[in-house]
Amino acid sequence: MANEAVLVIGGSRGIGRGIAELLISRGIPVISVARGAEAAPGVLRHIQADVVADTLPIDHIPDSLAGMVYCPGSIDLKPLRSLRVEEFRQTLEINLVGAFRCAQVAADRLKKVPGSSMLFFSTVAVGQGMPFHASIAAAKGGIEGLTRSLAAELAPTVRVNCIAPSLTDTTLAERLLNTPEKIKAAGERHPLKRIGQVADLAACATFLLGPESSWITGQVIGVDGGMSRLR
Repeated sequence: MANEAVLVIGGSRGIGRGIAELLISRGIPVISVARGAEAAPGVLRHIQADVVADTLPIDHIPDSLAGMVYCPGSIDLKPLRSLRVEEFRQTLEINLVGAFRCAQVAADRLKKVPGSSMLFFSTVAVGQGMPFHASIAAAKGGIEGLTRSLAAELAPTVRVNCIAPSLTDTTLAERLLNTPEKIKAAGERHPLKRIGQVADLAACATFLLGPESSWITGQVIGVDGGMSRLR
């Protein structure tokens, strides 16, 4: 990976923080962006901003970047009859529109660095069809389409890929994993008999952001304990 920084959107907690920490441990400069002031230790720069409400503050972002990863997301699981249009739109804003805004800002900066990489996050629910996932599956389905479109448009300079996880142990999912019984039951639904950990996603993300994946673009990669392919 080049000496230029990787921009981690949503880098203050959860999967984003795990990615930032792993990159930093490998000597890769990280610029993090989050709504709060908290940042992973060792970041080159932390930008406090709400990328869903506003565009990235370009004055604080370098002219060239080695990578960009968009991590903000939501888990709003409701039956169709209870899902309000406003909630559906908000899910799209957080998961899809925010990613699009960040991609627009980052693309020209990534083009200046050969081998640069853009990374998004989807969900196993896009391919599986799960009840109560209408809003998040729709938004993340858009992310998968965005991934492939941008991969085609930005090749050969910038690679664009996407990770589609299953349920992962983060604060975002704590309502679904707030008892040992829920954790065990969720793990049993996966062929590998456990839920995901931040380290699982951070390892794959770091691979896709780095030179080891230099011949991979336009892909949606399941990091899901086998959920998407095995029965």
